[in-house]
Amino acid sequence: MRTARFTLDPAFTVGEVNPRLFGSFVEHLGRCVYTGIHEPGHPTADEAGLRQDVLDLVRELGVTAIRYPGGNFVSGYKWEDSVGPVDDRPRRLDLAWRSTETNRFGLSEYIAFLKKIGPQAEPMMAVNLGTRGVAEALELQEYANHPAGTALSDLRAEHGDKDPFGIRLWCLGNEMDGPWQTGHKTAEEYGRLAAETARAMRQIDPGVELVACGSSGQSMETFAAWEATVLQETYDLVDHISLHAYYEPFDGDVDSFLASAVDMESFIENVVATCDHVGARLKSKKRINLSFDEWNVWYMAKTQAEVSALDWPEAPRLLEDNYSVTDAVVFGSLLIALLRHADRVTVACLAQLVNVIAPIMTEPGGPAWRQTTFFPFAQASRYGRGEVLDVRVDSPTYETKRYGEADLLHATAVRAEDGSVTVFAVNRSRTEALPLDVALSGLDLTEVVEHSALADADPDARNTLAEPERVAPHPAGGTALADGRLSASLEPLSWNVIRLR
Repeated sequence: MRTARFTLDPAFTVGEVNPRLFGSFVEHLGRCVYTGIHEPGHPTADEAGLRQDVLDLVRELGVTAIRYPGGNFVSGYKWEDSVGPVDDRPRRLDLAWRSTETNRFGLSEYIAFLKKIGPQAEPMMAVNLGTRGVAEALELQEYANHPAGTALSDLRAEHGDKDPFGIRLWCLGNEMDGPWQTGHKTAEEYGRLAAETARAMRQIDPGVELVACGSSGQSMETFAAWEATVLQETYDLVDHISLHAYYEPFDGDVDSFLASAVDMESFIENVVATCDHVGARLKSKKRINLSFDEWNVWYMAKTQAEVSALDWPEAPRLLEDNYSVTDAVVFGSLLIALLRHADRVTVACLAQLVNVIAPIMTEPGGPAWRQTTFFPFAQASRYGRGEVLDVRVDSPTYETKRYGEADLLHATAVRAEDGSVTVFAVNRSRTEALPLDVALSGLDLTEVVEHSALADADPDARNTLAEPERVAPHPAGGTALADGRLSASLEPLSWNVIRLR
């Protein structure tokens, strides 16, 4: 096969990686919360009912901002139900997922969970703009963040949380463009409500960071027009606009599935263009950044039937996709797409954290384990900190039904503060190794520290309860650095991390 090539030069960069790029998402959906992160009585549970085996894996995964409590769930969410004595909290119907919500895990428990992960875990709270509005958002903000001396801040202290939660990052609703959303609105309706809510929240705290709802996907009929209308109302009031995207193979078309990041990069670039067009029209010097606060591989085709069959159970098994090596390679490519746009994507949340289309799985009363997708995320979070270098690949290509011609190589590189460089690369070929040649210009690099590859002779190999360690990254041989050039061979259908210093 023809060699794939690119050049790395510190004079040509994309931008600094915001740590929030490695965020995740906890929604009251299926077993994400109950028997996922929270299971009183589990052998590893602490006094608050949090599973320590899950906390250990969450720390290893390296997540930062964690979005909560939804997702579709938030559009019927009454935050008051989730505070105060647990035994006094009401049970409610969750219309989004045809389940019964017990509210035994709520706002205080969420903040405590973040604190136990560590200081890198930042709250990202969504407010309900589906069935509720400005008043309820302000009440939640006062309860969560005001120090003391008001009815709601004193109520928080009475509930056992004297110190304010300090939530800085807020989502103004969720997927309000979607007809499936409780309280679905037109762009005009939502734009006005988001603007009113943002303006009021800034009266309490001018320094809050706000995310307006963008489109639920590039395929939505209202895509781009939705963003333009919403930003016309909110441009000077919000900091980010959201993007959501999920990918799965259709009709067995694995080649197109492997090129899913082509669509993700197009989505990002089209939203950036729309934001900048609105800014130009408003003659504003402000720049709106992007919050890609839901992304993943998700086998959505079976979800509707799963949800429709439910009769209001508590914490049912929903969306528990078991990921293969192929899924993990696509997942890694999506991470590369986010890094390649780090100048504008300043928040990103992997949906979701535990059990629900998640990198971590659990069994009630039993173990927790890593899915195949765990590894690319953990490696990117650990080594993808610093400045993204501009990577323009010269690669062999292949033809896909959904996205046309696509490069077999998908790659980016991040330069850390100490001058070391990590190359993240995916080989999309299912049958052939891909030779790689990288010219290093202006970089004082002399050594290959590691070349790790996630690949398997069986592209359908997965980690399961029975075989939790079937798939893991392994060392790749033959990678060399000499005379200012990196040479490597990328295994077929592989995610690669090459560390240089």
